[in-house]
Amino acid sequence: MDSEQLKSSSQRWMNAALAAFVEGTESYDFAVHHAGVATEHLLKAYLAGIHPALIVDGRHFDSLLHATGLGSHAAPLTKVKTIGLAEAHERVLRLLPRKIPIDKKALEPLADARNGVAHSAIHDSAQAEAVFTVCLRLVDPVLEELKVDPNGYWGPYRVLHDKLVDEQVRQERVAAEALLVKARSLFEQRFGHMSRKERDVVLAAITSQPMITMSREAPKQCPACGSQGWVAGLVNVQGVAGQEGVYLVPYGFHCAACDLEVSSKLLFHLGDLDEDVLLDDDPYDYVGDEPPVDEDVYRGR
Repeated sequence: MDSEQLKSSSQRWMNAALAAFVEGTESYDFAVHHAGVATEHLLKAYLAGIHPALIVDGRHFDSLLHATGLGSHAAPLTKVKTIGLAEAHERVLRLLPRKIPIDKKALEPLADARNGVAHSAIHDSAQAEAVFTVCLRLVDPVLEELKVDPNGYWGPYRVLHDKLVDEQVRQERVAAEALLVKARSLFEQRFGHMSRKERDVVLAAITSQPMITMSREAPKQCPACGSQGWVAGLVNVQGVAGQEGVYLVPYGFHCAACDLEVSSKLLFHLGDLDEDVLLDDDPYDYVGDEPPVDEDVYRGR
């Protein structure tokens, strides 16, 4: 449960994963499995650096005892139960909502590939590059947060890392532009024949309420047609103690006027859709009676 040990382990697993990846399709099963383990260990390194209790299964009392320095009252350390990749990602995403570009849905291919190999010797080699890229993009901001030198972490595979990430970003930009073209065409088909006044009345009626059934939404101008669309996301309290604000951290967008629908991984490529939205909510409705702990202060920065 030591953060430094987990960082070192993550680097070793990642180097093994990259070594397998460059060997070609015959080794892709090792590549995706090892990349999943490396990612899990790095996420846990971040959490353990805050407090070891953040990486243990809270339902297992012996594990909590070890995490809180009371291991003398517990079963051996080898019996400790920790969280898995998906839950470690969920916890880090909650703590670093603006820095982690991979949400729960985007993580699924990596988690499925790692578990498929580990438990059933099953994986889709055709998806190996995409799975690997998810891993790399998730690891990068965690390395930055942990102040780990990326050149040292990626070692001789830094160039490969850069090429995989750059290619994924290029593909996402193309996909984002294709969404805009399709949405603008549909908007013209629907409203191009109307007068400006008539169109404004219709748009006001169909865009006044969010169309995404999620926990929270906020209005945002559509980058395709200019109508009012809605971003949906997670609510997060940000700021130092006494000056907190409640923000919506977006992970989706929908416009009823042109049917533009954007997933989390493409938000970054479409203007300000990925920017946090300040809400009118009272921070203490979320953090309770006590002010929230400023993370940087808590981590001794």
